[in-house]
Parts: sequence; structure tokens; C-alpha cells
Amino acid sequence: MPSVLFVCVHNAGRSQMAAGWLTHLAGDRIEVRSAGSAPADKINPVAIEAMREVGIDISDQQPKILTVDSVEASDAVITMGCGDVCPIFPGKRYEDWSLDDPTGKTVEAVRDIRDEIRTRVEKLIAELLPAAD
Repeated sequence: MPSVLFVCVHNAGRSQMAAGWLTHLAGDRIEVRSAGSAPADKINPVAIEAMREVGIDISDQQPKILTVDSVEASDAVITMGCGDVCPIFPGKRYEDWSLDDPTGKTVEAVRDIRDEIRTRVEKLIAELLPAAD
């Protein structure tokens, strides 16, 4: 089973929404992790609200610190603005998704970020889980 790690600075918005989408859309076919280089105390309430609007509840998640172990255990590492703090290991797939940080934004603005994340997650799923013949 492929595994994906989503990383952003605070692990409170973008990476949590991406993990929520991947869990929702791929079910148990892909292992999902998320972490932050400097985790916040809690998930961004506006991100929770935006995801709840599409039927995904991320309110039970907690920001987690990025560890070398979590990177080593993942097949694909998707970064979202964490810059050079993300450890790089040979043989891993890396992508950097340039997405606005939802911190301090209205739910209207976060909806656009949420929808962009869904589009990227759907593409990632198609790449990780090729359609069966």
C-alpha cells in the first residue's frame, strides 16, 4: 500500500485538509500522514469549517511534529511551504504544492484552497493507484 506524508509549517490547515481529502477519497488504499515543521496548538477552525462543508470532519486531528521517521516511512512526501526544513531522502517522491496558507483567511478564501487541494489529491491518487485493467 502506498503511503503519503503531507507537510506544512503548522500542520493546522493545508496539510490537514490534504490528509482529510486523501483519506476521504482513497479510503484504506493509501496510508495517510501529516506533519508540520513548527506545529500549531490546534487545527485552524476555518479549515475545519471548510472541510465540514464538503462532509469531511478533521476536527479530531492534532498538529504533529515532522520527524525523520515519518519521512522515511512514506513513499511520497508532499510539502506545502515548509521550505528547506523538510528532510530529503533518496528514492522518495517529493512534490511541493504552492498553496496559500489559510491562516487568518475567511472561510470564503479557504474554500478556494480546499478545492485546489482536492484537485491535486485526485491527481495524486490517480498516479499512486493506477486503474485496474
